Amino acid sequence: MNYISLDCNKATQFFSPDEFDAALERADKARSVLLKGTGAGNDFIGWVNLPTSYDKEEFARIKEAAKRIRKDSEALVVIGIGGSYLGARAAIEFLRHSFYNEGDNARKIHGAPEIFFVGNQLSGTYMTDLIEALRGKDFSVNVISKSGTTTESSIAFRIFREILETKYGKEGAAKRIYATTDKKKGALKSLSDVQGYETFVVPDDVGGRYSVLTAVGLLPIAVSGVDIDELMSGAAEEMQRLKDTDGKDNEALTYAAMRNVFLDQGKSVELMANYEPGLHYVAEWWKQLFGESEGKDKKGLFPASVDLTTDLHSMGQYIQDGQRIMFETVLCVDEPGSQVEIPEDEEDLDGLNYLAGKTMDFVNKNAMYATVLAHTEGGVPNLIVHMKDTGEKSLGALFYFFEFACGVSGYMLGVNPFDQPGVESYKKNMFALLGKPGYEELGEELRKKL
Repeated sequence: MNYISLDCNKATQFFSPDEFDAALERADKARSVLLKGTGAGNDFIGWVNLPTSYDKEEFARIKEAAKRIRKDSEALVVIGIGGSYLGARAAIEFLRHSFYNEGDNARKIHGAPEIFFVGNQLSGTYMTDLIEALRGKDFSVNVISKSGTTTESSIAFRIFREILETKYGKEGAAKRIYATTDKKKGALKSLSDVQGYETFVVPDDVGGRYSVLTAVGLLPIAVSGVDIDELMSGAAEEMQRLKDTDGKDNEALTYAAMRNVFLDQGKSVELMANYEPGLHYVAEWWKQLFGESEGKDKKGLFPASVDLTTDLHSMGQYIQDGQRIMFETVLCVDEPGSQVEIPEDEEDLDGLNYLAGKTMDFVNKNAMYATVLAHTEGGVPNLIVHMKDTGEKSLGALFYFFEFACGVSGYMLGVNPFDQPGVESYKKNMFALLGKPGYEELGEELRKKL
């Protein structure tokens, strides 16, 4: 079964068959480079076969740890930044109740603890509010960092480690701290070995933004009650489909080819649009995946996103009539998780009785198609990525679809899709301004520029 499909009908009018055929040929060559492991960054392509080659023993330990956390904790604090939290948050917000953390919904509906994310920014206000939200609750921590020295997550872990040790004692805290880190080395691995934290592995050959289907994403996802066997199964089916299908029938290659056609035409922005609030963090995950993979050497599309129909009442005007610098990729869930029927009203003061008996999804889908038509007529090409439903297999397939397309598209651009050299620039400046030992001279230079 195909859980993902690509509709290009509202995009093909914007380029010639020759343009697309040339791009598809480049995409096919890029796929060959990816699958043979002969391209730049080939030491970070462990994700390509991950849906079937993952560590089965660790996978079983992840499920056991998740059961333990669900049993002894009212909340789980996930500490990580970038790929160390976006995939997990995307999965939980899409697959779980819309108000998962409200009241006792997590426990009542899913038999799981509340899940909070921290270490993805440096706000003292957010930290204070989270500490207050956890007051009086039994909680555990999953700290995710390959090195253990990432500033944002390391500060958060230092704070929550102290809170846990004060609350439960060192031995008790150690039983509630789960570290996902390097297999052999690094500050967090060393601390975990000394303190006795249970550890899970950030694979050496899988970069952070491709790591959602490793322990990085799977432990918090499993804690939420999601069936991670089904998630991996959906990814595995999509992996096989994309490996076995060639040319125009391979929708990931088609997507990568079309992205590059539009970029070659001068469209510099890809706008992901979704019509389900649960997809908001899927778009955030997608933005990191493509932005960090392709934004190098003054190349790459700028990935942006909108939540529709909400943003039609704010950004809609620009999309319709602003600069023609973008194309849209629309995420559509074909079978919604639930249906709400619109009632009839005797007085019909709002004039909506023509919709009585229809579902909200019927209205939502027609709003989507109306917008696609309007934007296309306004000069904005639209691609539609269809997900079969709101289940684990569909999301696992979607994760893999975009990862595969991203690897192919990056090689088409001529960049290394698996490194992130630009991220190091802000870190160096931040260390200097904070006064980190060894950065004092640079710190003085930077302060003169402020």
